[in-house]
Amino acid sequence: MTAAREDRCLRFLAEAGWGEAERRVLTADASFRRYDRLNRAGESAVLMDAPPPEKDVSVFGHIAGLLRDLNLSAPRPLAMDRDAGFLLLEDFGDRTFTRALRDGADEAGLYRLAVDTLIALHRRWPAAERAGLPDYEGDLLMEEVTRFIDWYLPAVTGREAPAPLRESFEQAWRDVIPIMTAVPHSLVLRDYHVDNLIDLEAREGVARCGLLDFQDAVFGPVTYDLVSLLEDARRDVSPDLAAEMLARYRAAFDDLDGEAFAASYAALGAQRNTKIIGNFTRLCRRDGKPHYLPLIPRVWRLLEGDLAHPALAPLRDWFERALPPEMRSVPEERAAS
Repeated sequence: MTAAREDRCLRFLAEAGWGEAERRVLTADASFRRYDRLNRAGESAVLMDAPPPEKDVSVFGHIAGLLRDLNLSAPRPLAMDRDAGFLLLEDFGDRTFTRALRDGADEAGLYRLAVDTLIALHRRWPAAERAGLPDYEGDLLMEEVTRFIDWYLPAVTGREAPAPLRESFEQAWRDVIPIMTAVPHSLVLRDYHVDNLIDLEAREGVARCGLLDFQDAVFGPVTYDLVSLLEDARRDVSPDLAAEMLARYRAAFDDLDGEAFAASYAALGAQRNTKIIGNFTRLCRRDGKPHYLPLIPRVWRLLEGDLAHPALAPLRDWFERALPPEMRSVPEERAAS
């Protein structure tokens, strides 16, 4: 944080009544955001530092309000400086599902809670209500997967993708997008996984599941957040547990087309994992953050599992031709230029 930005931050905290609070770095994520924890006479709050123009903190406040209106647990905004990109939030504590699992919490129980929270969200969300959110459809889905061909492919082959290869890549994905979107749509939180879920032990039912990191939410297929939860780039989820959770979700919606659901789940899994491989490479090459690279082999395994679905055969063929298994390596670490 520059000196000028720090001065603006201190003014914001003073105006919010937290100017004398003890402050320490809580976390920095894979984007441009940083989080600090503030302590003041036994109270705590979280400061989100999201510099514009990359981020707009008011979006977080808007989506948090939508979630609380559905009786789900999202942090309450306490103060905001939209122009500077500062947001002061209710502190949900440190007991992420990841930490709870490391401490020996019941794995299946926490995943059931996460799935039940999605069920509640999708049941309570008004049908066809977009709430000003971007549509998670063709252009955005395509832009995300092109990060693979823009960043990962050159990193492992040593050259830019030739135009015909790029064209065939994009066509293969255009053919798959209708499969992704052929399920009901709802609010999609985008990064719904155990690192971003908090076990609020004092609350009951789905309110026990604290929701974080949803400022990039969109209106899109209900299968996406399930993919995010069960095909986790940072943590292995056993096939049996994943199958149980998918069956739990499907059982909650009698009118859900099982074949369309399974195909959408696989297609969005392929989309998400392709994007993640591109993102992790970009974080290293552009942003000097190589610590995501060791996760790429897991993401490749997930992607290969998704591509095994029969509906994705043309897309699987593209990967087999353009990047056979022996080429699916981890890019070499290289400092950002």
